[in-house]
Amino acid sequence: MTLSIAGRSAAELGGEGSILLRQRRDHVELDRLMNAWLAADATDPHRERLWQDIVQLVFSHAFAEETVLWPLLRHVTRTGERLTARVEEEHQAINGLIAKMERAGRDDPRREAWAQEAFALIREDIRDEEDELLPRLRETLSDRRLRRVGAAWEAVRRTAPTHPHPAVPRRPPGNAVLGVPLSGFDRLRDLAPVDSPAARRAASAAGTLLVASAAALLVRRALRRRRPGT
Repeated sequence: MTLSIAGRSAAELGGEGSILLRQRRDHVELDRLMNAWLAADATDPHRERLWQDIVQLVFSHAFAEETVLWPLLRHVTRTGERLTARVEEEHQAINGLIAKMERAGRDDPRREAWAQEAFALIREDIRDEEDELLPRLRETLSDRRLRRVGAAWEAVRRTAPTHPHPAVPRRPPGNAVLGVPLSGFDRLRDLAPVDSPAARRAASAAGTLLVASAAALLVRRALRRRRPGT
């Protein structure tokens, strides 16, 4: 029987720096932030800061998973394809909901319901990862390998996009080729958040242009690889 990582000790999960501990800490922090947002009054200005922290953590965390962890899981276990496909669907649904919220703005009356739906999906995603996916890594990788994967995952997370981009693929190499150019753009947005509808539309258009440019580069690279003699 697969044993969830939720209640296991640090030593059982590979020790300090293990990918399993890093993942669980992010999940605990996400849970704390979501509960704080739900408990805050709608007029509390701190609530918007909580929301930005949630968004940044959700998307940097998921991008690192899709870049580092899920390809590894598909490689080391026969059930990896099925398990990661389900989680990727959850990620895409969360991506779409939060993208709608960013386009609509903080005064949209639908925002509260969308946030509740996104939180439910995030909690489902956490359960799936801690109960099904991450235990498979514990079963197949040594403590040392878990710590090495943790370091790689952390490096990617720290340079990952921090906002939703539904057009970016969920798997390498497309997610890296399209996502990396968006990381710098997102982090500039985080330093100077856009509040007006016009600014949000401009930011969305700029993001779309970056995705399109990176996609064109990916296609050109693929075509060059297929040419005879190259």
